Amino acid sequence: MADMMWAGRFSKQVDETVNAFNSSIAFDGRMYRHDIQGSIAHATMLGDCGIISKEDSLAIIEGLKGILSDIDSGSLELDPTAEDIHMFIEAELTKRLGDIGKRLHTARSRNDQVAVDLRLYLRDEVKEIHELLVKLIRTLIDTAKQHTETIMPGYTHLQRAQPITFAHHLMAYVWMLLRDLGRLADAAKRMNYCPLGCGALAGTTYHTNRQQTSELLGFTDPMANSLDGVSDRDYCVELNCALSLIMTHLSRFSEEIIMWCSWEFKFIELDDAFATGSSIMPQKKNPDVTELIRGKTGRVNGNLLTLLTMLKGIPLAYNKDMQEDKEAIFDSVDNVKLCVKTFIPMLATMRVYKENMRNAAARGFINATDCADYLVKKGMPFRDAYKITGTLVAECISKGLTLETLPLEEYRKMTELFDEGVYDAISLDTCVRERKSEGGPSPDAVNKQIAQAEAALGEFV
Repeated sequence: MADMMWAGRFSKQVDETVNAFNSSIAFDGRMYRHDIQGSIAHATMLGDCGIISKEDSLAIIEGLKGILSDIDSGSLELDPTAEDIHMFIEAELTKRLGDIGKRLHTARSRNDQVAVDLRLYLRDEVKEIHELLVKLIRTLIDTAKQHTETIMPGYTHLQRAQPITFAHHLMAYVWMLLRDLGRLADAAKRMNYCPLGCGALAGTTYHTNRQQTSELLGFTDPMANSLDGVSDRDYCVELNCALSLIMTHLSRFSEEIIMWCSWEFKFIELDDAFATGSSIMPQKKNPDVTELIRGKTGRVNGNLLTLLTMLKGIPLAYNKDMQEDKEAIFDSVDNVKLCVKTFIPMLATMRVYKENMRNAAARGFINATDCADYLVKKGMPFRDAYKITGTLVAECISKGLTLETLPLEEYRKMTELFDEGVYDAISLDTCVRERKSEGGPSPDAVNKQIAQAEAALGEFV
């Protein structure tokens, strides 16, 4: 086993078990591109500031570009026995350039190197998740446009409550996901400060130019405090919070899709490409994709707890505990991308059973509020109208009727305010069409929502 970069202080090599325990290249190897990106900016600054010669600076930059090209092409494989991706690249650079390669780490610590790599990596991942959420929102909006008049029951306590439309229901998730986009943007904004140049914790005695490296890497500014620069992982926690909410929204939607696919509801059917069967029951068509999303939500939430627990008890500045940040946040990022990528085509290809939705809305007295409102509009106080309507519902249940089939004479026994117009007032189409209040389920209100959502989405693209 080769000597570690930091081996000068030690009289013997690290135990192989400890080395394996300490190594992080198995998971931080994915940051090779960002490590090289940060190192190129650092080498550029060292040369421009005269800390190393311009010739050495250019040689290091070309060497790093060569390593990047070789890793991309597969001609250079990451060494699984290396301590981490940072040491692997530096060792490879030294192997290729000799003493010149050893100059790269001047005025830099692995602490600020790791910190800048992780910010660069997560910044790119946030952009990809952002783009996926935009696609998902557009898919939902496109589907909603097709179902502004598809009536279905709305629920509270999982009991049929009031009539809405499928478009109205889908748009609720659009607004959730738009908030998720906002949270991602906020997290990316606070993440975009550069720790490079903070050193191990106390900066450096070299006359570096942190503003230059910050600008070269596309950051807003250098981090203002070197202790904070190397020990901050708030951005990981904040990002994972945003990812947990994305997964929570997907999980809630998944739960509804699972119910809607069941024979008890049969509101929708997933395309065969997004369902699985049973090893023993040939009739089964299982919504496994949505069930996995529910399960993975717990995993992402668990990663959030890992990050919070990791940070809560460690003093400033860097501690090895912080190596645990990467597996947690990487896992959350990976699973959110996987779930959203799967969700988009699953929604786009699902079949909607409009008649089943409408038939379900026709049962359960979900027009009772509209019956009470009918009386209110004729001058009766709402609480009196509420009581009369509740009595009528109880009578319908005892006689096996609905409000639509209850004879007018039964209505008029309660109050002479009822006339033939009650049947139009409590029809499902009227109930939905007249719910024109802002944010409501009427086709006009939903179309207004869609226009608002498209305008809001436009601010993110």
